[in-house]
Amino acid sequence: MNNFIYEKLAVTNLKNNRKTYVPYIFTGVLTVMMFYIIDALSKGEGITQNTLKICLQYATGVIIVFAVIFLFYTNSFLIKRRKKEIGVYNILGMGKRHIARMMAVETILTAGISILGGLVFGIIFGKLMYLLLLKILHNSVDMQFSVNGTAIVQTVILFAGIFLLTYLYNILQIQLVNPVELLHGGNQGEKEPKSRWLLVIVGVAALGNGYWIALTTEAPLEALLKFFVAVVCVIIGTYALFIAGSIVVLKILRKNKAYYYNPKHFTSVSGMIYRMKQNGAGLANICVLSTMVLVMVSTTVSLYAGMEDILDSRFPRDVSIVCNEADTNNEETLQRLIKEQCEKAGVKITDRVRYRYGSMNAVLKGNNLEKVEQYYPDNHFYYVEMITQEEYNRIEKQNVSLKEQEILTYTTNGKCGKKQINIAGQNYQVKKELSEMTSQPKSTAEMYKTLYIVFANAEQIERIESFSYADKFNLKGDDGKQKETLEQIQNEFYEKFPDGTMESRMLSRSSFYELYGGLFFIGIYLGSMFIMATVLIIYYKQISEGYDDRERYQIMQKVGMSKKEVKRSIRSQVLSVFFLPLVVAAIHVAVAFKVMTKILGVLNLTNVSLFAVCTIITIAVFAVFYIIVYSITAKEYYRIVN
Repeated sequence: MNNFIYEKLAVTNLKNNRKTYVPYIFTGVLTVMMFYIIDALSKGEGITQNTLKICLQYATGVIIVFAVIFLFYTNSFLIKRRKKEIGVYNILGMGKRHIARMMAVETILTAGISILGGLVFGIIFGKLMYLLLLKILHNSVDMQFSVNGTAIVQTVILFAGIFLLTYLYNILQIQLVNPVELLHGGNQGEKEPKSRWLLVIVGVAALGNGYWIALTTEAPLEALLKFFVAVVCVIIGTYALFIAGSIVVLKILRKNKAYYYNPKHFTSVSGMIYRMKQNGAGLANICVLSTMVLVMVSTTVSLYAGMEDILDSRFPRDVSIVCNEADTNNEETLQRLIKEQCEKAGVKITDRVRYRYGSMNAVLKGNNLEKVEQYYPDNHFYYVEMITQEEYNRIEKQNVSLKEQEILTYTTNGKCGKKQINIAGQNYQVKKELSEMTSQPKSTAEMYKTLYIVFANAEQIERIESFSYADKFNLKGDDGKQKETLEQIQNEFYEKFPDGTMESRMLSRSSFYELYGGLFFIGIYLGSMFIMATVLIIYYKQISEGYDDRERYQIMQKVGMSKKEVKRSIRSQVLSVFFLPLVVAAIHVAVAFKVMTKILGVLNLTNVSLFAVCTIITIAVFAVFYIIVYSITAKEYYRIVN
């Protein structure tokens, strides 16, 4: 054959199949563009913050996995729709070797357009994404952005490799079957599906386990660790129940003669059995992607919108300084340092709290409080701070008097609920569990529960742990002078107390915007990519069902159904199947709400109402978008059917 024939056939095939190839190439362009932009940002010299770089690198990894899976998935749809066409070529005398060469040209064309177009648009919109990221981070536009050669090379290598693998997969599909099978390739799977009870049981067990973890996990860090196990279980359960569970339910309905032989249900149930067999995996994909979009967008938007709440929760006072070795000289040195710097800058100190305390990690089981070396995820774990009644009375302006074996307890998250506690071999009676402490407000944002214990004297604490000294206060004055003062205090503090710790709201603000702003940017970025994937899967599902329903449409009319009845039957099936993933995704998000609040608590977001509002708005906006996509793709569906 003349070599030019392959190019001509390839171009002709792409034109004839433009309904499926144009969206595929468009998606390839967008995927390449999005990968290049995020990879260039992660490698660019303009992004200097380590935390943000790490977040961007993780996002790059997610896009790589997504690109491989998604392009393979869409390619499998394309090759399935084209098997009949390729079978005709084979029967007309075109050998499989020649078909492979023709498909090689098609792959080169689609890959070339996707990669080149993606890089061009990536370079064009890369600057815009960079400026948007700076805006989110509240940074001035003083960082430089340039075209990244390394990112271009990696993008070309990655997507050339992906398209090569899809080509090899397509050739394997053609080589393994005979021409007759190719002719019927697009219509395979018309036999009635079997009831796969084992897969249904696995799906119910996996989904139930995922839901159970989400609903019963209480400890914030435990929630963070178990969340990914729950996600895997829910994904497995979703796929199993869409693929096998839906068919089992429909067959149970079919066995109910009173229900099944009703004219309104007969064609719908029988048609849905075949529809779910062919589209179960696709619907599960839509459901999982929709859930990912809803969770990702709602959480990142909540974190960014609740930034001030996060800072208020994380820093009850503007400044918190801790000196690990508490003695009179250290305390006087620290107080003098703070006073001199604040007076020098004309900054006023307010709401100051200073006290000595002992601290330890401990596990409270029964009435026994046992010291441990490090944290581990357990509901019995507490971070314990111990102060004397003298310090407590001075800080809280109280007049409490404790006997030798009496203590007061207080927890910032929940209640301790103990009447007696054994600490370091000594039994102490809990005289009272405090409901509040002005120096330590209630908070649900802590990674672990904190237990405060008030002892009668310092000797009791020293037998358990050595003392540290804490100095916490607010500042009033010009913001610029406050920042300058805090930076000076921080520099001198760490010179004199290298083992101490200093935290301040003002100096930490930029790092919080760096972390949460970066997460917000990545959440919206990846969310947009997943929405793109959802749209394409919906489009291909509608095209596929259009071709399948066109044949069913003709058969139903031949057996006596009117055109109106056929349309009503098919429309009810399409609507039921189409919106099922959205409903299930909303249920997944509702069940995950509790565990997500725990995880957001680890990230210092305690405003559950804000998260609830963001989640509801995200679901509502996504539902509107989903309906719009359905309306657009449904037109193409009905055009094919008619």
